[in-house]
Amino acid sequence: MSTRPDHPREPRTPRDPCTPREPRTPHKPRTPRDPDKPYDFVGIGLGPFNLGLACLTEPIDELDGVFLESKPGFSWHSGMFLEGAHLQTPFLSDLVTLADPTSPYSFLNYLKESGRLYSFYIRENFYPLRIEYDDYCRWAAARLSSVRFGRTVTSVSYEEEGELYVVRAGDETYRARHLVLGTGTPPYLPESCRDLGGDFLHNSRYLQGRAELRKKRSITLVGSGQSAAEIYYDLLSEIDVHGYRLNWITRSARFFPLEYTKLTLEMTSPEYIDYFHALPEATRYRLEADQKGLFKGIDSELINDIFDLLYQKNLKGPVPTRLLANTALHSATYDSGSGSGSGSGTYTLGLRQEEQGQDFSLTTEGLVLATGYQYVTPAFLEPVRDRLRWDGQGRFDVARNYSIDTTGRGIFLQNAGAHTHSITSPDLGMGPYRNAYIIGELLGRAYYPVEKAIAFQEFAAPEGTVV
Repeated sequence: MSTRPDHPREPRTPRDPCTPREPRTPHKPRTPRDPDKPYDFVGIGLGPFNLGLACLTEPIDELDGVFLESKPGFSWHSGMFLEGAHLQTPFLSDLVTLADPTSPYSFLNYLKESGRLYSFYIRENFYPLRIEYDDYCRWAAARLSSVRFGRTVTSVSYEEEGELYVVRAGDETYRARHLVLGTGTPPYLPESCRDLGGDFLHNSRYLQGRAELRKKRSITLVGSGQSAAEIYYDLLSEIDVHGYRLNWITRSARFFPLEYTKLTLEMTSPEYIDYFHALPEATRYRLEADQKGLFKGIDSELINDIFDLLYQKNLKGPVPTRLLANTALHSATYDSGSGSGSGSGTYTLGLRQEEQGQDFSLTTEGLVLATGYQYVTPAFLEPVRDRLRWDGQGRFDVARNYSIDTTGRGIFLQNAGAHTHSITSPDLGMGPYRNAYIIGELLGRAYYPVEKAIAFQEFAAPEGTVV
């Protein structure tokens, strides 16, 4: 007997395949939580690493976490959104893919929902633009139920009775069994420039100050990495339009390219973390200094672009620019009344050519410090300082499982561990690996598979006789 209705079905209106679907809600709605119940963990700070942790924990019903960020919204190096600037890692190093390729928070899903997946495919470039990556992160943050912006953490204490961390942010208090620190690395200023005065810029604020900077008669850039190179190229592009003199000073022996060969990339592997972490502390610190070029170098393509631009501009006559390698900044002073414009002053930099051991000085109206970032222990941790592990250099003694507390399971650290986990610490592609590892520690079991071995090469000496 037929079960079909005896009336005709209404014809279905065909869907226009070019019309975007409504974005899917990537997480299941949760039951409203008991405000008196402690969280499983509190994430403090929301850079890409803790944001990735928020994405990966969102679908896990067994984990109840919250992420506190002092900024009003997600922002990632907005002062360096230069035209065409891109990541130095491919799109697979997004927030989630290397831990969970099926996650709805992937960069490819962001492109799909933004209507740009085919454009990205046709572009045939694995490296997302920096401004695009920031937009991707904001897209992900907007879809998370666990993120709280505008919460500045002022103190963290510990309740022995309940074995809970108490996190205070303004008028709000959060209790949790675990903490995950993701406060990032603030801009670093050389000691000689910390009370300098004037309108000098750190590279983190370059775009905000670029218009005024271009009005100077002379500009000096101090720094050696990718940000310095991007700023130099940007200023060199406009040198004949604005008529300034341009200097680039770097302490490095040369303008080092980022080493990006595939066997070197195997150092971002679980095996290398195991090897590096097991080395003596003094050896690790020596290697940390030696390996900076592996993640702080300049894209080879950009180095070549700079040379080509210099060559092109030099065809019209000598370019008023100077590139000084092997040159360290030792002192800086500011004279507020000696510049060309209203309220403009002059900086005098004390420099030394390191290989020659020869001192000289340089005067400049504009100064840009592309001196990078350096981790600073958050002041809010002071009440629990005695619960943290410290090494002989006064830095966190980060365990292999990324914990920094005396129990080995209470407080976990994002980034800031190059002295214990080598170049994997700041690497975006290793963020999902570290988060999968931390999630396993929080749950007491693996949720996302954590790779044990991926490298072809061996880092440690083999045991016994090799045949």
